[in-house]
Amino acid sequence: MTATMPVLAGVDASASSLAAVRWAAREAGRRDTTLRLLHACVCEDTPADGHDELLLEHVHRRLRHAAGIVRDWAPGVRVEMAVRLGLATDLLLEEAAGAAVVVLGSRGLGGLRGALIGSVALRVAAAAPCPVVVVPAHQPVRTGPVVAGIDRSGSSEHALRFAFEEAAATRAPVLVVHAGDDDAELADHVAGRRRRYPDLEVRTQVVPERVPARALQHAAPDARLIVIGTRGRGPVAGGILGSTGNALLAHAACPVAVVH
Repeated sequence: MTATMPVLAGVDASASSLAAVRWAAREAGRRDTTLRLLHACVCEDTPADGHDELLLEHVHRRLRHAAGIVRDWAPGVRVEMAVRLGLATDLLLEEAAGAAVVVLGSRGLGGLRGALIGSVALRVAAAAPCPVVVVPAHQPVRTGPVVAGIDRSGSSEHALRFAFEEAAATRAPVLVVHAGDDDAELADHVAGRRRRYPDLEVRTQVVPERVPARALQHAAPDARLIVIGTRGRGPVAGGILGSTGNALLAHAACPVAVVH
């Protein structure tokens, strides 16, 4: 991951999409990189007269509105706007190969259509080669810690690194949560990161919890970001994305980062 790789944000008409744009704007600013706003369009095979032109005008209006949000939240961030024809999941995964991070709203409409958490957000979070941050709509400003959920899998180390980087950039404390009973293993995971970030406030917590998603949410109700790995073998594990990831993306009140 290099500073020249853009932050990629999916844009549609939903409130969570605009919340994602705000989060992505700040992330692009801290990385000193470009923010790419992508809208996926699916046109009818036999559109009515003028339908395509009207659709494109609506799409470009949304993108201009999103770009205005970027200017307000992160002045100076370079913005690219892209409209592409195709399915949102396919296009986002294709562009994720060249992105530093992908940021999506939790419940998409229009180009990022889906129910509840939204199939696009779930599929992209499960399959993208870069970190994916899913942002809920109407979230208040949160000043709590960055929470990292770890297990015994290799993906935990990547999640821990992402959490510490985000915390350092925002001067936030870090809370590392392990849903299990091995305190020594948790200390080993965190020791190296503590040395690299001596100025960060770091706390650890072992939670005897059979439902890791609940443990992560209860550990810090005011969390500004929850970070998890994917395809783990231990408590933060299971399924394509995993039951923990699915539950957090659907119910967490703060943004959730899934790190591969």
